[in-house]
Amino acid sequence: MAIRTIPLSHLETQLSQTLHECAVSGEIVVVEMPNHQLLTIQALDPTADDGLIDDLLANNPQFQALVEKSKASPRRQFTSQATGKSAR
Repeated sequence: MAIRTIPLSHLETQLSQTLHECAVSGEIVVVEMPNHQLLTIQALDPTADDGLIDDLLANNPQFQALVEKSKASPRRQFTSQATGKSAR
């Protein structure tokens, strides 16, 4: 798996592009912070059954609250950005 290291300034100026490239390529992006700490950005495999959501629902009160807030909020119909027509 490829790994690319970038400075924080690059991530700040190219956020969308960097995240898109990471998601499409599967490449791991290491971000070097000004204090020389390193952070990684890595796409998750949506088909992997690692139980992350189950773990969050079972053990993370902040995530549980976010899910409840989402359930309580009104829903709107999705539309295609390209056509402006309903996706349903």
